[in-house]
Amino acid sequence: MAELPVPELPAALSHCSGRFTISTLLGAEEGGRGPYAPTEGTGCDSAQPTHLSGSTLCTRTFGYNTVDVVPAYEHYANSKGVGDAGKGRPSLADLHSILKPDPGRLRAPVSDLQRSNGLPEEAAGEPGRAPTPEPVRFGWVKGVMIRCMLNIWGVILYLRLPWITAQAGIALTWLIILMSVTVTTITGLSISAISTNGKVKSGGTYFLISRSLGPELGGSIGLIFAFANAVAVAMHTVGFAETVRDLLQEHNSLIVDPTNDIRIIGVVTVTVLLGISLAGMEWEAKAQILFFLVILVSFINYLVGTVIPATAEKQAKGFFSYRADIFAQNFVPSWRGPEGSFFGLFSIFFPSATGILAGANISGDLKDPAVAIPKGTLMAIFWTTMSYLVLSATIGSCVVRDASGSLNDSVAVGSPGCEGLACSFGWNFTACAQRQSCRYGLSNYYQSMSMVSGFGPLITAGIFGATLSSALACLVSAPKVFQCLCRDQLYPLIGFFGKGYGRNSEPIRGYMLTYVIAVGFILIAELNAIAPIISNFFLCSYALINFSCFHASITNSPGWRPSFRYYSKWAALFGAAVSVVIMFLLTWWAALIAFGIVIFLLGYVLYKKPDVNWGSSMQASSYNMALNYSVGLSEVDEHIKNYRPQCLVLTGPPNFRPALVDFVGTFTKNLSLMLCGNVLIGPRKQKMPESRLTADGHTKWLMKRKIKAFYTDVVAEDLRSGVQMLIQAAGLGKMRPNILALGYKRNWQTASPQSLEDYVGILHDAFDFKYGVCLMRMKEGLNVSRVMQAHVNPTFEAAGHPEENGTGGRVAPGTADPAALASEQQASTVFQSEQGKKTIDIYWLFDDGGLTLLIPYLLGRKKRWGKCKIRVFVGGQINRMDEERKAIVSLLSKFRLGFHEVHILPDINQKPRPEHVKRFDDLIAPFRLNDGFKDEATVNEMRQGCPWKISDEEIDKNRAKSLRQVRLNEILLDYSRDAALVAITLPIGRKGRCPSSLYMAWLETLSQDLRPPVILTRGNQENVLTFYCQ
Repeated sequence: MAELPVPELPAALSHCSGRFTISTLLGAEEGGRGPYAPTEGTGCDSAQPTHLSGSTLCTRTFGYNTVDVVPAYEHYANSKGVGDAGKGRPSLADLHSILKPDPGRLRAPVSDLQRSNGLPEEAAGEPGRAPTPEPVRFGWVKGVMIRCMLNIWGVILYLRLPWITAQAGIALTWLIILMSVTVTTITGLSISAISTNGKVKSGGTYFLISRSLGPELGGSIGLIFAFANAVAVAMHTVGFAETVRDLLQEHNSLIVDPTNDIRIIGVVTVTVLLGISLAGMEWEAKAQILFFLVILVSFINYLVGTVIPATAEKQAKGFFSYRADIFAQNFVPSWRGPEGSFFGLFSIFFPSATGILAGANISGDLKDPAVAIPKGTLMAIFWTTMSYLVLSATIGSCVVRDASGSLNDSVAVGSPGCEGLACSFGWNFTACAQRQSCRYGLSNYYQSMSMVSGFGPLITAGIFGATLSSALACLVSAPKVFQCLCRDQLYPLIGFFGKGYGRNSEPIRGYMLTYVIAVGFILIAELNAIAPIISNFFLCSYALINFSCFHASITNSPGWRPSFRYYSKWAALFGAAVSVVIMFLLTWWAALIAFGIVIFLLGYVLYKKPDVNWGSSMQASSYNMALNYSVGLSEVDEHIKNYRPQCLVLTGPPNFRPALVDFVGTFTKNLSLMLCGNVLIGPRKQKMPESRLTADGHTKWLMKRKIKAFYTDVVAEDLRSGVQMLIQAAGLGKMRPNILALGYKRNWQTASPQSLEDYVGILHDAFDFKYGVCLMRMKEGLNVSRVMQAHVNPTFEAAGHPEENGTGGRVAPGTADPAALASEQQASTVFQSEQGKKTIDIYWLFDDGGLTLLIPYLLGRKKRWGKCKIRVFVGGQINRMDEERKAIVSLLSKFRLGFHEVHILPDINQKPRPEHVKRFDDLIAPFRLNDGFKDEATVNEMRQGCPWKISDEEIDKNRAKSLRQVRLNEILLDYSRDAALVAITLPIGRKGRCPSSLYMAWLETLSQDLRPPVILTRGNQENVLTFYCQ
């Protein structure tokens, strides 16, 4: 911990209760009074200006004063990025750097009361304002378990489960129930794991999936899940309306006609449900409890009915109370009709096991979602499963499969000609059973539960409660999920519905939208076609929830730490696979439609790439894959066929040299590594904050320009040592640069001599580390920083102004702001435009391993350069031009580069024109030592402190090479004045024998007066091309 000296404290500070303010510790420096003299307002809740970036300036004492703070809730609340400093926690600089007053960085302290209550920072209200009312929050019973049980129970419980028991038998019905529950239980375990891996907010299923798998899958499933819930409101409401319509028909009291009655009753019902929802979550929860009690009473009423002795009317309809013979007969299947198959009945029953997401969908309204969702969901699954098993077993033990319902079919026990189990109970249903015309019995009468129950209308009330509770749960779920999706702004035109109202942030607009969708489908009154799609949408959600749990587990992310431990990643994967299989078992065409919609929405989000970062498991998976492949790549020996030009580009700030970035990005995109390097020159303490602040902005600038590259910077005392750091440390394993790309130093003649030495020294360093070198020169220069009116970092290419190459400089306003870097206007360059039918001229003057050929070849494969014709120029002798041309053409054909136009330069050794020679002499004149060919010792003494000076002997020894550069420039002007790009083999100056000024004079002479971009390339003299296949 950072310690401070502790003299004896005056009594005036005793009210701090063991805490000291930074202003107290700095009292001597700031106030000029005693070292710890109390000032007005001194205390734990006061805040004097200090350098501390924390939100609290009070710390506990550990026997000495410290600016460290104890662990607290608010230090971790709302932290997203790895670099986020928790509010209230001092920064690392605060702990180990010199403490200085800084009023600009002060934040309000967090009171002890707030910390002691463990409240988040948003709980602190503004003084003078009335406290906002607490939102309604539910526990696990009222908020999750009852809600899920109501959504799971439905009309299938009352109207279809007895019929399924008759068809499949009790044994297979239990198997169908347990298979369905296995899927929902695995999904419940996955929900429990995900919901306990951090604080869950509103948004339910969408929130869980999107924060786990990312916005792509989360957004697509959130949209269709919200829509599915909205349409499910119509489905359940129509189920209720059909039951009411049937009751009206029995009493001959239809309103209009059967179809329009459904519409009228449905619209009125959903309007009432909307009113309950708009009244607030508290009223909605009360309505759900009422429905729950109605269903419980109806279920108890049924169980009581099974033990009441059967009347003659009930016996005529097949009910005989509990009989072992009936249980034995109904234990085995009796398939009937087109749906009489195991998977046919499974597809009918499975939707009744769904609905487990109802509690998770209102996660924002729960007191503690991490406790309520696992406990409530799993308990709901357990109790509903028990109710299904008990119902199928009891009704299968009481009611025979076929009954006529006629009191005239009673016979004496043992009467001849009577077949079937009912004969032993005194009833003869043989005639209708043989003709398959029986109206009653488990196989024929859907209202068997009502018939068995003690009081039939209570079963009807239970059907009402089941349908209305499910409709109400979906009516609440859809807006809650949709509101969270709208607030995340993944899709256009839906943000309007994200606004919340009241203390619970109720999505009123979402309720109205759900109401309109529900009414629209109710008016259709024909939901048989849409129902399978809805079921598949819910199954999509189950599959993705299970896959989310599996994916988060398999990535081994340290952030995956669910407090719910009773899950298995392999069970979750099994649940995801089974959910997909069930989708196709239910309705294959609906499954294809669901997948099509998910893929379309997924593609949209992938294309838009929303600027969100939720720490998803996809990010963890990307890291794992990259790590595994990088490690695996290190185990593979390099081969020439797999050579890739991996470039370390000395861009400085990348937005200062967009042409250099575009050039390298063009031929490395989707092919190889590109790393933009920047050297921050100056004291580390001064430059490190700038480095941290701008790195993210530069990366975003590259992404906005669609350049697939990394950005890295180093802080160094001078340019050359910084580049040496980059050359040695950049990259990872085999993903390391092998080419140094940089801009040409245009102001080398007027720059400081040391910067000239550093620039040429960088080229020597690159060759020493076995790098290839790619040097780029453009007539208008590369550095656009003056146009941007921004600070130029003294780096790798001059803009033609001496003042831009100094080591000092001011920071222009806004340049350190990452958002400003990313949003600034992008400068256009020649490498972003279509080149048309120009030429790319390659002057392959020396064999460097083939890099001079490879880079233009990769450039020519891109669309913008694809129409350019590539010409290759090589030196030769005038009397052997044909032979040399054929040899080069043959070599190029073996390389399969597609270069067919080859030119031999026989006049490369001719003497250049005198005026051009004079221009070269004038160029180097200011850098000559003019030693008069003195001995080496004298020359070294004269050159002490100015190693860039050129002695007369060095000029004489390098005369031929100098004249070669002059002559080459004449040839370039003759042949390539109108080319789109000129690539030349870079001449090499021998280290220690060629002064930096002479070498720069060669490069200046070679590339001067050329309009197209000039690329001076030199490989590391190792092959990068091969014509062998092994």
